[in-house]
Amino acid sequence: MYNASNDPFTLGGHTFTSRFIIGSGKISMDFTPVVVENSGAQIVTLALRRANQAGGENILEYIPKGVTLLPNTSGARNADEAVRIARLAREIGCGDFIKIEVIRDSKYLLPDNAETIRATEQLAKEGFIVMPYMYPDLNVARDLQNAGAAAIMPLAAPIGSNKGLCTKEFIQILVDEIDLPIIVDAGIGKPSQACEAMEMGCAAVMANTAIATAGDVAGMARAFGQAIEAGRAAYLSGLGRVLERGSSASSPLTGFLRD
Repeated sequence: MYNASNDPFTLGGHTFTSRFIIGSGKISMDFTPVVVENSGAQIVTLALRRANQAGGENILEYIPKGVTLLPNTSGARNADEAVRIARLAREIGCGDFIKIEVIRDSKYLLPDNAETIRATEQLAKEGFIVMPYMYPDLNVARDLQNAGAAAIMPLAAPIGSNKGLCTKEFIQILVDEIDLPIIVDAGIGKPSQACEAMEMGCAAVMANTAIATAGDVAGMARAFGQAIEAGRAAYLSGLGRVLERGSSASSPLTGFLRD
């Protein structure tokens, strides 16, 4: 039987047993500890503006102890802005993990891969554990790996769309060719889609909108956590073959109904 504690993965020298990363951007602060507890997640993303509100609520007060913080550079339009946000996150005590988001496109919210590479290279030199959000492209992923990324985070579909694995074929190429954890980020809308991503060999899945917009937020967080474990177990077990043509009987067709 699959046991997540016996199947850890490593990011920047840190070991995790949960392969579910919670995005906190759309989850209310009051619900954050409940979601984290039900999901089993050990990494939670946060936007710096939610952790640096003068006189307002601070999401850092709602994230359970022992959970690794993954601040993102949400709002950055170029590499220079992303680098400044990352440095500020470190200064206020968010640690060395950073998720790079560089987005100039306000309609589709697609990442700027070129600026993402530039930010990754600079922040990796400064000792950050850099996890870049990117549009899935093999050449870009190779450049990010060479720039010092700790993981690659390709989008499955546009941010907040819940459309699922629209870029599945391209993500599979990254899984097959890049020697870094591939963490599916953005667009996953259902636990079954998270399970499918894990069956492909992805190292982890991040979800936010799918949980935040669910009828039962805690229940959906739990369902995602279970689906991710199931997908990982299936991948390790080795999925059965797929027949392109014809069929194959699941029971023998001879040796019965004899006199």
